[in-house]
Amino acid sequence: MSEQARKFDLNMEEVLEAWGVADATREVIANALDEQALTDTGEVEIYEDDEGRWHIRDYGRGLRHEHLTQNEDEEKLNNPDKVIGKFGVGLKDALATFYRNGVDVTIHSKHETITVEKAPKADFEDIETLHGLIYPPEQDIEGTDVVLDGITEAQIDQAKSNFLRFTDDELLEETKFGEVYASPAGEDSRIYVTGLKVATEENFLFSYNITKTTKQVRDALNRERSNVGRTAYSSRVKDILRECETTDVAQRLVDDFENFTDGTTHDEVNWKPIRLHAVKLLNERDDVVFATVDERHSNADLLNHARADGYRVVTVPENIRNEIQDERDSEGNRLRDVGTYLEEYNESFEYDWVPEDEMTEDEREVWNHRDDILELLNDPPVEEIRVSETIRMTERGEMANGVWDGSEQRIVIRRQQLNSVRDFASTLLHEVAHPRSGGAPDLSKPFEDALTGLLGEVAESAISKQ
Repeated sequence: MSEQARKFDLNMEEVLEAWGVADATREVIANALDEQALTDTGEVEIYEDDEGRWHIRDYGRGLRHEHLTQNEDEEKLNNPDKVIGKFGVGLKDALATFYRNGVDVTIHSKHETITVEKAPKADFEDIETLHGLIYPPEQDIEGTDVVLDGITEAQIDQAKSNFLRFTDDELLEETKFGEVYASPAGEDSRIYVTGLKVATEENFLFSYNITKTTKQVRDALNRERSNVGRTAYSSRVKDILRECETTDVAQRLVDDFENFTDGTTHDEVNWKPIRLHAVKLLNERDDVVFATVDERHSNADLLNHARADGYRVVTVPENIRNEIQDERDSEGNRLRDVGTYLEEYNESFEYDWVPEDEMTEDEREVWNHRDDILELLNDPPVEEIRVSETIRMTERGEMANGVWDGSEQRIVIRRQQLNSVRDFASTLLHEVAHPRSGGAPDLSKPFEDALTGLLGEVAESAISKQ
């Protein structure tokens, strides 16, 4: 550069020792992306030229030396959800880091060309600080072209990895507060703020991009804009999840808390509002039944029928089971736990009758003993006995072997009880005890008294026939 440069003191004696070349490059990329967002201009380009130099090129208004001042950028502060950067010192720190690491920087715009060197401060020859050398523009271009000589492709890739737009993360859902992404397999989840990675989470199920920031988030974005603490963004992550409306996110959350039995759940499912939201959304959009591990064993018959009816049985911890008992989804439907499904099943139940001519020969032989059994009793209060392939469920979620239908004054026997006279007789006598007790339920004292009385009648009849 033949012309005499004007020296612009950056007032920097020290640089951020923790920063490397990739960190400095991140700042340059962030500035370029911010300019693109603020001016709605063409895509930022990052490429290597024939001489091995890397270019970071935007098509905005062009960098001026005034942008190297210490002040915060008012335009960026007024658009917190549109840009990545916040502090005017970010670019200065980047230039200092490049200088310390032997990376030559040249910045081209239509306004001027800028390089950097160390030089004595004005009137203080014993103090050297980093200066920007300001030359007349060498190129008449739109935007800014930052040329880096001495940087590797690996350092460029490391810098780009801080930006959501340069990843292939799978977008699952977009909300008014931000976006949910599938976490990369085998990698930590990522937390982005307006597209810039600010933290990683080892035990999050998803990655998140916060697009509507809070004061807490903005205040936490320090000069380094990395390693932001969870307290700064956790409330916004919860807001994002609560706004999700697709079953994709809800399904993944529910699938995750099914892993509670082996202790491999992720942190999001430990947040009660998120658990409830996922369950409600899944209940609204899919055919599911929520059951605990114990309920899957104790209500096996009922849940087998649920699966046969097209429902998916979702295993939930006991605490979630308790949380959802009285809850409803956004459409006003009760959350379908085992008790709710049992009610729905019994309300919609229809018998699958087995006519005598469809019974097997062995079944008919057993069936023909029904009058013999009833004759052992004194005036049995039964008008009709029928056989059904299926039958209503008990409160324990088991298919009953028989039921007393008081409205029809009839006993219904489950077909499988025709396997033997003993099974058939025991079920028939059990059901007779219900009308004898005035319709009392199982295990009640009136029912037990009636059943005891029947046993006495049967014994008396058997003895008298000897």
